[in-house]
Amino acid sequence: MSKAKAVCDRVYVVGGSGLSAPEDAFVYLVDAGSELVLIDAGVGYGAGRIEDNIRSLGWQPAQVWHIIATHCHIDHIGGLFDWKERYGSKIIAHELDRAGIEGENNKLTAASMYGVDYKPVKVDTILKGGAEKLILGDLEFNFLHTPGHTPGSISVYIDTKDGRVLFGQDIHGPFSDAWGSDLAQWRASMHKLLDLRADVLCEGHAGIYRGEKIGKYIEGYLKRYGV
Repeated sequence: MSKAKAVCDRVYVVGGSGLSAPEDAFVYLVDAGSELVLIDAGVGYGAGRIEDNIRSLGWQPAQVWHIIATHCHIDHIGGLFDWKERYGSKIIAHELDRAGIEGENNKLTAASMYGVDYKPVKVDTILKGGAEKLILGDLEFNFLHTPGHTPGSISVYIDTKDGRVLFGQDIHGPFSDAWGSDLAQWRASMHKLLDLRADVLCEGHAGIYRGEKIGKYIEGYLKRYGV
């Protein structure tokens, strides 16, 4: 397994295929000064390797005070239980995906596709608006409600010395009525992301895009789905 990799100022990739478990979406780590923040937590199989990758950067897993769940699919939230149980990490998610994360509707997690028994967790900070801000450590995290893939999908951005970093997980879909997907909402969400003019995109499965390649990546999927 490869070790963690720096993405840009403040941001590292610590989980994902080749880093933790093949089933994991990419897991990103943000150095917020007095604390660490994880963007998603993988499916759960690779939790120990994610912890080791954090240690390889000179930090301890217990410094992860917050985990942002970008949406309620198992490859992003399956690892939440272990982090909360072992380290007391606080979970941030949107209210429209809360039912999946907290175990009220397990079908929303798509866990059956992975053969995983999902262990639900309580969401500590519930996002409700279309756009919200939270100060975590010494950084301002901006949360955009970007429904479409799931009703409660969120995208997150921070501003760093290397410019605006956007965590836009699962821009590419897929879409299913079983998860409450909505292509019209997704299209509107993608235009919100384009308007941000991010300098770095950290995507959930496709990896890292920079500069002009970000817009081309998003626009490519808009064209694929008939926009």
